[in-house]
Amino acid sequence: MPRASTAWGCGKRLWIKRDDLSGSTLTGNKVRKLEFIAGFAKTQGIDTLITCGGLQSNHARATANVCAKLGWHCELILRGRHPVSEGNTLLDQLFGAQVTAVEPRRYTEHLDALLEQRAAHHRSLGRRPLIIPTGGSNGLGIWGYVAGAEELVADMATADISSATIVTATGSGGTQAGLTLGMALFKPECPVWGVAVCDDKEYFTAKVTDDITEAQGIWSALACENIQINTNDAYVGPGYGRAAEPVYERIAALASLEGIVLDPVYTGKAFYGLCEELAQGAFPDATDIIFVHTGGIYGIFPHGQQLAAAASHPAPSVN
Repeated sequence: MPRASTAWGCGKRLWIKRDDLSGSTLTGNKVRKLEFIAGFAKTQGIDTLITCGGLQSNHARATANVCAKLGWHCELILRGRHPVSEGNTLLDQLFGAQVTAVEPRRYTEHLDALLEQRAAHHRSLGRRPLIIPTGGSNGLGIWGYVAGAEELVADMATADISSATIVTATGSGGTQAGLTLGMALFKPECPVWGVAVCDDKEYFTAKVTDDITEAQGIWSALACENIQINTNDAYVGPGYGRAAEPVYERIAALASLEGIVLDPVYTGKAFYGLCEELAQGAFPDATDIIFVHTGGIYGIFPHGQQLAAAASHPAPSVN
């Protein structure tokens, strides 16, 4: 991203891995996880996927799309009071998913029971359901980004990048876990940093550790020593699904400079955090920074008013 590098790179080259352009209707990072989860489900004779998330969950929408492609039933338990037919929620409906909105407090306190109740219901109808955790983030789902890391190493060779720091948004922890394990296996000199969009550093250290341990339990060849888990939790802002004005402004500026659209929930926060860290002298030994664009374009529409206001501000001059 040459113009973004001039504007915010502080002498470093900023690259972007376009996982927002992955298959299944631009499902971003979620389709990498679902490739392995759905593959496992097919071997087990599963015909129903049940998962959860916020009303605008990218993972929930991707799961609904995969189910439609495979001819399976899909049920989504989504946190929120009043689903509106826009963005991901609209796509959930178009893909034929059964959507149930659950009041946030009840969702937080009783999610596991709610998911199991729905699984029991589908079993009573003769279906064979599989419950997928938030974000598809578990020891099976992170295989998607172990494979993604192998692909990224090949991308680096093509672009003649010998070493780089990898930066990604982290929400449910699976993408960070897969990239952390994958890069440790395939190119350990390249550190991976997750920029948190919710929770804190301690949470992600524990979650990433658990997911990696589970993945290594599935296949011992993933065993790897000296895995370093790096999380920056300074840019969560007002909370999950909410963003401050500077994030909206950075999204608008990048779109006008490079024609690349980020979202306020995940990638916009993470890219803003990356730029702020570079301005403060972070990653002093890195020449190249690779930002993994994990998708989420449909999540911009509920934030249309804020983004339209941000777009009225002039982009940084790179002349």
